[in-house]
Amino acid sequence: MGGMSDAMTLPMPDWEKRFRAPRVSLPEWAEDAPDRSLFVSNATGTYELYAWDRAAGEQRQVTDRPNGTTDGVLSPDGEWVWWFSDTDGDEFGLWMRQPFCGGEDVPAAPGLAPSYPAGLAVGRDGLAVIGRSTDEDGTTVHVVREGAEPVEIYRHRESAGVGDLSHDGTLVALEHTEHGDAMHSAIRVVTLEGSLVAELDDTEGGARELGLEVLGFAPVPGDARLLIAHQRRGRWEPVIWDVAAGRETALTIDLPGDMSAEWYADGSALLIGHSFEARGELWRYDLGDHSLTRIETPRGSVSGATARPDGAVEYLWSSAAQPPAVRSAAGGVVLDPPGGKAPASVPVEDVWVDGPGGRIHALVQRPADAPEGRPLPTVFEIHGGPTWHDSDSFAAGPAAWVDHGYAVVRVNYRGSTGYGREWTDALKHRVGLIELEDIAAVRAWAVSSGLADPARLVLSGGSWGGYLTLLGLGTQPDDWAVGLAAVPVADYVTAYHDEMEALKAMDRTLFGGTPEEVPERFRVSSPLTYVDEVRAPVYVSAGVNDPRCPIRQVENYVDRLAARGAVHEVYRYEAGHGSLVVEERIKQVTKEIDFAERHLGRR
Repeated sequence: MGGMSDAMTLPMPDWEKRFRAPRVSLPEWAEDAPDRSLFVSNATGTYELYAWDRAAGEQRQVTDRPNGTTDGVLSPDGEWVWWFSDTDGDEFGLWMRQPFCGGEDVPAAPGLAPSYPAGLAVGRDGLAVIGRSTDEDGTTVHVVREGAEPVEIYRHRESAGVGDLSHDGTLVALEHTEHGDAMHSAIRVVTLEGSLVAELDDTEGGARELGLEVLGFAPVPGDARLLIAHQRRGRWEPVIWDVAAGRETALTIDLPGDMSAEWYADGSALLIGHSFEARGELWRYDLGDHSLTRIETPRGSVSGATARPDGAVEYLWSSAAQPPAVRSAAGGVVLDPPGGKAPASVPVEDVWVDGPGGRIHALVQRPADAPEGRPLPTVFEIHGGPTWHDSDSFAAGPAAWVDHGYAVVRVNYRGSTGYGREWTDALKHRVGLIELEDIAAVRAWAVSSGLADPARLVLSGGSWGGYLTLLGLGTQPDDWAVGLAAVPVADYVTAYHDEMEALKAMDRTLFGGTPEEVPERFRVSSPLTYVDEVRAPVYVSAGVNDPRCPIRQVENYVDRLAARGAVHEVYRYEAGHGSLVVEERIKQVTKEIDFAERHLGRR
């Protein structure tokens, strides 16, 4: 009987193989010991941290926790791995550290109580700067030295975070929003005692919607140059700020779209990451002669890059059709995880649709064997953030829907990054409703073009995408046949009061105040307001330890669905804002597809 059972075992489908295929992140290397690296991998079935000794050719799993670990940093000397320890994905905990070569995990700052993380900069000679966030204290920043009590150098109710520590460990760059606009940070540089050295505030005290971001101090001893990103020309681009001299050096880089940057190891050049219309590429900018040189990468998305001390550039690349790989600009794969590779998927098609706020970019995938001229069941997979964007990168979730015969449409609605500052900032005050206007415009195109069957349209998303799913089901009840909402905001007022402090600050910025100060804005943007209008079957999944979209507000929404006998299913799992466990993620996708198939009459 055993042989017969084995013969009847069905082969694993490609969509499941994509989730199970081992992946690795771009390795971070220790500044003073570049042969020592740290990366994240799902090789065991759970995303964990791994140490990699390049010289010895050895890799070692650093963390091993039931719900996974992804937040880790190497000390500059490569002797220590710092990692953040929370409880089952609740994002509240302590920084731990472990010797690079293995050993006991010990608290990295024994004098600090648990908190949400707000940035970390690990320096030399046992020095570190740790940012913390709690509901009681707001944001605090502490200088930590081995064998000494932590020293608090910053405190404010509004959100802030540690940006970087100078090479010689004397200057700390902080991003803060003391002006009350959590979407646009200012930068303050202080000493290790907390004394002000310099301040840069493009918001002019909150009067202008212009943000700054810390990209990093120059990696050179005694160098006070700080690389930052600004939005003064309507997009993100880098500039060098000499903190000691109080002088900025503009960079003549005329590329469309957003740019980020990091230093080459000798401080003579910058590695530019350029994002434009859902794709990414790399450039080298020489600070001596101001030359800009393209670094050849395949068409797709570069989701991380670094310049090694020898000048070699390594980057993490993928496309919608091809799975991710850590590559070298000189050619070849840098880090290849063991095991089977993820099966390829189908490429994306770019679609531009005229919308109420301007041209909307959408990415479309359809099954390779889709019959010509026949509208398809279609999933609108809505990204989270909201300050994020879908790109031409490998995603196992959309690929699973394609394998099941669905077209997939992803919309970079107003609020998305990568299309200029005005596009990102447009969603204020009419939160959720503006995004749904753009989604509706792309939906109309999908139906009129013959791509989508209007009777088999699925609205789906996670986090902010889950929020837009529930809000869309209530405000556009005739447009959607099924709704799938993962870790959503469902009852915005309750969500505000239960969520982590940093998100409260973001919501005050988006809405222009608290639920008590602007109740009507919260009311019209809350899915709970429209729950009785929902007609499509609804599937909701939620992590019981989620600090971002807390479980109580999800239960409030579900209770209202149940009270009127609406068709719905709820799946609760023991984790936070999503899961780092591959089996759990497969289970969730299986449930979502099964729910859609049943209610669209496909099963």
